[in-house]
Amino acid sequence: MLIGEVARRSGVSARMLRHYESLGLVRPTGRTGAGYREYSDEDIRRIFHIESLRALGLSLRDIGRALDDPGFTPSELVDDLVRRTRERIARETELLTRLRRIGAAEPAGWEDVLQTVALLRALGSKSAGTRQRAALSSVDEMPVPVEALAEAALRETDPNVAGALRWALAHSGDGGLALLAEGLGSPEPEVRERAVQSIAEIADGAATALLRDALMNHPDTVVRRYAAVVLGTRGVAEAVPILVDMVVEEAHDVDAADALGALARDPALADRITAGLVARLTRGTAGPAARRRLAQALADIPGVSAARALLDLAEDEDRAVALTATYVLELRGAR
Repeated sequence: MLIGEVARRSGVSARMLRHYESLGLVRPTGRTGAGYREYSDEDIRRIFHIESLRALGLSLRDIGRALDDPGFTPSELVDDLVRRTRERIARETELLTRLRRIGAAEPAGWEDVLQTVALLRALGSKSAGTRQRAALSSVDEMPVPVEALAEAALRETDPNVAGALRWALAHSGDGGLALLAEGLGSPEPEVRERAVQSIAEIADGAATALLRDALMNHPDTVVRRYAAVVLGTRGVAEAVPILVDMVVEEAHDVDAADALGALARDPALADRITAGLVARLTRGTAGPAARRRLAQALADIPGVSAARALLDLAEDEDRAVALTATYVLELRGAR
């Protein structure tokens, strides 16, 4: 079969066939009387083998080794192809994400495009100061797509930059909640914590609903505690049991007590909160330090039930608890 017919049947151009020949990949086994290249059936099969391996991403050099080296084993080469393919996909995915974010910013001209690209690069900078300035400028200067802010918040380890990113997210609406919700399901505890902290800064119904779901269903105690403190300040009664536990366990107990005080402004909840605190005081499982914290937590709970509980505690056999209750009663009387 002559080169032109091989090209038509194989889809490989005559020019590429000549290139294969120059590299020694395919050498026509015959020549016509006029000196034209003549390909045998075996030559054509080799051409199809070459094209199949090219489709996998192998270089022509590697293809030559694969076809001609009897001792060649493909596993190492395939592993390398897998690695390179993953790297290429990661690069292309990053490019696609960046293009989508630029489009989401709705640039009016190329100047806007360049500013958005600069801010996106700044958010990924190795310099904490650069990242922080980018987060702060994203609100007033050139808006950054909220998804980029959410992703940056989930990976940020510097506390100052993290605070700036949460602030920027809070001023950007709830567009980043979907990504932050994914962060709550991360296998990495640090990412879950950053996610709930970021959601906590967004004061709208969607964020509150997400926190309520985390409070009731999330397996991570840290996430549930963060959610409880925020929901307590937002008047969500389901947070009460976890907040009481936090006081007992000295886990952000001051924040938990403040949240209980905020909830107790609702008269319907004040007695419930008092009952929860008193139950832990009388159950016998709380140690002396925990009982003092529980007594302190009663300070901001209004109502007769809390006052009665404090009067009982003022006679407690634990002198430190009794003194704490007495001091709290004096404070309540001075108000």
